[in-house]
Amino acid sequence: MWGGSGVSNSRGRYDGTLVVIPACNEAATVRAVVHGIREGLGLPVVVVDDASTDATSREAALGGAIVLHLANRLGAWGAMQAGMRYAVKKRCRTVVTCDADGQHQPADIAVLLDTLAAGGNDVVIGSCPQRGSALRHVAWCLFRCLGRMSISDLTSGFRAYNHASLRLLASPAATLLDYQDVGVLLLLRDARMRIGEVDVCIGPRVSGKSRIFNSWFAVGRYMFQTLLTILSKPGCGKH
Repeated sequence: MWGGSGVSNSRGRYDGTLVVIPACNEAATVRAVVHGIREGLGLPVVVVDDASTDATSREAALGGAIVLHLANRLGAWGAMQAGMRYAVKKRCRTVVTCDADGQHQPADIAVLLDTLAAGGNDVVIGSCPQRGSALRHVAWCLFRCLGRMSISDLTSGFRAYNHASLRLLASPAATLLDYQDVGVLLLLRDARMRIGEVDVCIGPRVSGKSRIFNSWFAVGRYMFQTLLTILSKPGCGKH
């Protein structure tokens, strides 16, 4: 139920939790993703339609989501942050972020939330470090070394955030981040947020291509910008 006092789910177990899904041209999968979360956990879902040119908004609504329409494309992180700001406005205490492409299993949302509720962390990442190519693992090793981070899965967007981390990431300080993975982790680290991980299964995309890694040029641009982000942070690369 949505109301002025915040967000509740129909089963009461995770009151104050909102699932945020950024989506751009994911009409083929977003309805099933939303439906799985709504039916499996009874959680409210917000889909942030990042100026899609297909029927993403309609399919998300048919699945049971509240849909936020962006007039201009903001990219994956811009759409994610829009959903987080909506969650803050609705006085949510916890946000789970996941993809619209079917890679993340709805049942694992409960694993993230239960781990977060157990205490000790401000953020819990659903990690699958064995996924991806050899090149991805080389990039992870480089980012971990330069950024002085011990997180095993740096690029998983499947995460649960508590109220403190949610407010930080909804703030102006996080507005100019290019990506929702490494840049967000660095910001959280610098704010002394506690980051934990839990193993989950992350499958392949059901359809379409990643909008961040959709070409070798995009991969190269991502690597370059992420390295600049890491090296621009105080203390990064210094041992």
